[in-house]
Amino acid sequence: MQIGIGLPSNIPGVRRTQLLEWARRAEARGFSTLAANDRLVYDNLEPLIALSAAAAVTTRIRLATTILIAPLRANPVLLAKQAASLNRLADGRLTLGLAPGGRQDDFTTSDLDFHTRGHTLDHHLTRLHDTWNNPDIGPHHTTPRLLIGGFTPTSFTRAATHADGWIAGGGDPDFFRHCAQQAHTAWHTAHRTDTPHLTATSHFVIGAEAEARARRFLLDYFAFAGPHAREIVDSSLKVDEADIKATVDACANAGADELILFSVDPDPDQVDRLADIVL
Repeated sequence: MQIGIGLPSNIPGVRRTQLLEWARRAEARGFSTLAANDRLVYDNLEPLIALSAAAAVTTRIRLATTILIAPLRANPVLLAKQAASLNRLADGRLTLGLAPGGRQDDFTTSDLDFHTRGHTLDHHLTRLHDTWNNPDIGPHHTTPRLLIGGFTPTSFTRAATHADGWIAGGGDPDFFRHCAQQAHTAWHTAHRTDTPHLTATSHFVIGAEAEARARRFLLDYFAFAGPHAREIVDSSLKVDEADIKATVDACANAGADELILFSVDPDPDQVDRLADIVL
């Protein structure tokens, strides 16, 4: 199983110097992927722009949206061109993870219908493939790896129909194992001869001085979940070497091809401290 790391692009107030140094260190230490999350109504960096900055200071490490809320991008042809452009500038290193999104305020602010977001995503996926195969729209020959997120049966069917794999937006390793089985079933039902690329995600922070700040950030980030926010934070945040190693082992045993760990502290030293544990 490969180990990737999230960019701190979703942490409010992250500085340019922190983001670029984070990307450089992640590549130097041997992580498989640099990932960026997406939100609209939050003080975060837009993921395609954040990954473009990371692409400029790296040459090997993969770049991934994990995930991009595709229905918020009203023009799927433009989204296809943006993704293909980043993939070309990154020499083919982009993984485009897409999902319908789960925060209603993002859609309300965008004057979009939250309840039709799944239908919108399906339309976008068709248009993305059409655009990447259109000889009149460039850049050409730069189709990124495509992953789909979501936990409903429709999400797994969607992934098997349109994508190269499936990505978990949280959840413990036991739940990931259950989802991985659903992904394999969807691939079989779709008569695909390949296997889905399966990506797990989790959060970490290393250092007692950072844990309290990390919990405050995550409680704010997951506030949309209401009374379940604290449960999400308690189950997802790994704060010491034993917890992190146990998560890595459990995700590997659950069938993950890659685990991406997102720090909740933007200090680039977190990259080295994590690498010392998992690589």
